[in-house]
Amino acid sequence: MTWRQGSKGPLRSRFAALRVRPAGRRIRQARPGEDLPVCWLLAEWPAGEEEPAKYWLSTLPAHTPLRRLVRLAKIRWRVEHDYRELKTALGLGHFEGRTYQGFLRHLTLASVAQAFCTLERLCPPAPATV
Repeated sequence: MTWRQGSKGPLRSRFAALRVRPAGRRIRQARPGEDLPVCWLLAEWPAGEEEPAKYWLSTLPAHTPLRRLVRLAKIRWRVEHDYRELKTALGLGHFEGRTYQGFLRHLTLASVAQAFCTLERLCPPAPATV
C-alpha cells in the first residue's frame, strides 16, 4: 500500500489489520468487571523483512478502511516536522519568562506563526505579472 509521496518517490509497505482485545494488568484494572475494549492492531511488514517492523493500536471504529488506518498511523512524520519547525524556526523553545500567562502568550504567537507558515506552504504561488 502507498500512503504518500516522498522526496524519492512513493512510500510503500505491506500492512495487516486485525480487531483485537489488548491484554494487560493496567487495562484490566482500569475496567474491573468489564469486557476489554476491541480495537485495531495495525502491523507494518516491509517487503524482504522476516517479521513486522512496526505496530499500532487504534480505537477507530470497526468499519474504518485499511487505507485510512495506514494514513493516520503514518502521519507522525508531519507532527514531528511541525514540532521541529515550531522549536527551531519559530522560537517555541526560546521562552524565558517567569509567568504562566506570558508562556501562554508566547505559545499562542508561535502557534499562529506555524499556522501562517502552513497555509503559505499549501497555497500555490500567484502567477508573475510582466
